Amino acid sequence: MDSPHASAAHRPQPDGVALQAFIDEKWDDEIVPALTDYIAIPAKSPAFDADWVAHGYIDQVVLNAVGWLQAQAVQGLTVEILRLPGRTPVIYFEAPATRPDSGEAVLMYGHLDKQPEFSGWRTGLGPWTPKYLDGKLFGRGGADDGYAAYASLTAVLALDRQGVPRPRCIGLIETCEESGSYDLLPYVDSLRERMGQVALVVCLDSGAGNYDQLWMTASLRGLVTGTLDVQVLDEGVHSGDASGVVPSTFRVMRQVLDRLEDSKTGRVLPSQFHCEIPAERVEQVRAAARILGDEVWRRFPWSCSTDGGLVLPMTTDPEQATLNRTWRPALSITGAEGLPPLASAGNVLRPRTAFKLSLRLPPLVDAAKAAQSLKSLLEQDAPYRAKVTFRPDVGMANGWNAPQTAPWLGVALERASQQHFGAACGFMGEGGTIPLMNLLQQGFPKSQFMICGVLGPKSNAHGPNEFLHVPYAKRLTACVAQVIAALP
Repeated sequence: MDSPHASAAHRPQPDGVALQAFIDEKWDDEIVPALTDYIAIPAKSPAFDADWVAHGYIDQVVLNAVGWLQAQAVQGLTVEILRLPGRTPVIYFEAPATRPDSGEAVLMYGHLDKQPEFSGWRTGLGPWTPKYLDGKLFGRGGADDGYAAYASLTAVLALDRQGVPRPRCIGLIETCEESGSYDLLPYVDSLRERMGQVALVVCLDSGAGNYDQLWMTASLRGLVTGTLDVQVLDEGVHSGDASGVVPSTFRVMRQVLDRLEDSKTGRVLPSQFHCEIPAERVEQVRAAARILGDEVWRRFPWSCSTDGGLVLPMTTDPEQATLNRTWRPALSITGAEGLPPLASAGNVLRPRTAFKLSLRLPPLVDAAKAAQSLKSLLEQDAPYRAKVTFRPDVGMANGWNAPQTAPWLGVALERASQQHFGAACGFMGEGGTIPLMNLLQQGFPKSQFMICGVLGPKSNAHGPNEFLHVPYAKRLTACVAQVIAALP
């Protein structure tokens, strides 16, 4: 009997040109208009909208996506909205296999919840004001990653239109990803029997090094967020009266954070937040750095410095910059309380300062243990016996390191990239977090992973002027179809 790999070699393959033409038309006629409507809806994740149920925005984007999915001409397609009490809804769809079914499936993942507005949008742009300019669809959530549900089923439909046999394809679209996916795990448990064995996971929630080739994500960082609170007084007092006697909460905050981070270099100090970087990933980083060069750091919107030049990055070495953002821990302060606006800042020694901390963790560091270590590190032996508390958020998440790429997948990715981009497939880690990936790897240890996305240079997910690069998304959709067709 022929091996599965030999059988795959004789299986009908898609006509790449016709496949791309169909997908391009689908994007222009249906997906871009659907995403334009989607962007206009402020469907913020529960962590940023405590009244999400009453506001109804998440339900609205779910219903819109389901309506579009159900309208697609995929034979035997079923689409459901799943709801567990007190949790955000999940869309589950299933397209039966069109070739002899081994029972294994392709799982296609995405999310519809969004990050909050943020400030700094260019004139004429806004988080809930969709605008299509020069092939870029601006607005919150289109690229991260409202397009995933639409692109996933379009890839399936493109194969069916050509009569190319494919495996069973199932879709899991959540609405809690930006809050840490804590609502998703009960759904996955309830769906395990229906999903069966998953041979390939396709996730369209990641990034791209450039827009010139297919990029695969080889690793993702983990994340611990929380509020660090420093208090020394019960109420504010005259700064002329108290300064020099009462310690500044900001200075206490600085001392506490110095335990975690070297303020001169940005290096996270405690060894428990680091891990050994696998040799394969180091080689991939070197290859990606050779491809991207200085674009690794030039891609960000640097401000002008006081001397008229540009602000400098932490390093201009492409390899070290890539390692810093993918395999090394890093601290960001993403919010603050206790600081009045500049226009209202009187001569008062403030009683309290609170910072929102975002600690990105290397892929192999356990997030729960890191959160415990972080709490102990920040709270113990407080300067001046100040009241120092760290409250970790619920949505902490482990990172993810991809399993070894199977030969069939490596060949399929390279062929797809050459067919639709005319360039080799690239591999690199991403600094962000997709909480579900580690769970799926544990639940389906034999699965292969196609983790990719449209978040390339200047796409600026979570920040101002976020955009979806539509020409890249079209080619990426075609690559997904080609890889599904190649599954042994």
